[in-house]
Amino acid sequence: MKIDWCIGASAVLVLACMAGCASKASDAPPAATKASDVKLSAQQLQHVTLYTVADEHFHESIRTNGTVDFDNERATGVLAPMSGPVTKLLVAPGDRVQKGQALALVHSPDYAAAVDAYRKAQAAASNARRNADVDKDLLAHKGVSEREAAQAQSDAIGAEADASAALQALVALNIDPKILDAVREGRPAPQIDGVIRAPLAGTVVERLIAPGQLLQAGTTPCFTIADLSRVWVMAQLFGDDANRVSAGDTAQVDAGATTLNGTVTNVAAEVDPATRAVTARVTIDNPHGVLKKQMYVPVTIVSHKDRSGLLIPAAAILRDDENLPFVYVEQADGGFARRPVTLGYSDGEHDLVNDGLHAGDKIVAQGAIFLRFIETQ
Repeated sequence: MKIDWCIGASAVLVLACMAGCASKASDAPPAATKASDVKLSAQQLQHVTLYTVADEHFHESIRTNGTVDFDNERATGVLAPMSGPVTKLLVAPGDRVQKGQALALVHSPDYAAAVDAYRKAQAAASNARRNADVDKDLLAHKGVSEREAAQAQSDAIGAEADASAALQALVALNIDPKILDAVREGRPAPQIDGVIRAPLAGTVVERLIAPGQLLQAGTTPCFTIADLSRVWVMAQLFGDDANRVSAGDTAQVDAGATTLNGTVTNVAAEVDPATRAVTARVTIDNPHGVLKKQMYVPVTIVSHKDRSGLLIPAAAILRDDENLPFVYVEQADGGFARRPVTLGYSDGEHDLVNDGLHAGDKIVAQGAIFLRFIETQ
């Protein structure tokens, strides 16, 4: 009986110890489980491409879209320099013109008024100068006072200034030089049609008037002329991309069959309230006129600032069930294991890894989906 009691007591003690140990084990947090390695056969490895992670220098690139616009430093609207009805249009949209070329004719009373004003001013100046010369001669013979002679000289100078101003008013109306010479020499001038002329060389991109339309001097818009050999592309930047772009960055514009190179010349200081985008102005040569106003074109901007970091192919990155990024890293035994990563900048083809990898790590660049399929079987 004594022996049985001892055995029973020992059993109770062992069970109590086991219960205590079990209680302590259940209170402890579960140990973290390591992702299973993926082992591939020699034949399967032929479908996998490895990439050795390295610290690389690179320039950030931003892909976006933009709209073609005129280079406003090489484009201008042409206002009517005189009033009157349009009698003839001399150019059509798309025509190339030279500086000073006639664009339209206008039957304008402004010309007759300007010619009359100049002839009157010219006659007054001639008479005033003649009187001043006479008084100068009389002053030498004591025929007039110095005050009278000085006043005559002042009147002559004033009249000549008025004549010069009247002549400049004629010149501003772009009168034909031969007709202008006839007016200056006092010869009869033919009926003058007003001429609207091109203020710069370029292409007529807009014609805003029609024959018979009544123009108002200085207010009626008539034409838009632009030099299309260079244009602006207004690229849209969203979010943090606006902080990655600055003046001086290079840019490429996809114009269909060709790619044109340009430079960022300005980044807007404010966000467009309609699009929530910041506009970057790209100035680009357009020698063959392939870029047209209002065209919608893809734009790639490359920052001139040098950066360094761990860039890996975008194809190497997968997402887990919680949409967190990871890559497969080669292990010492030849297998592969998942490695979570923290990503930063991306250009669509490469991603910058801020955390999770080290230089020298070998990751699966092509075939990561194949490994995931094997892992989940």
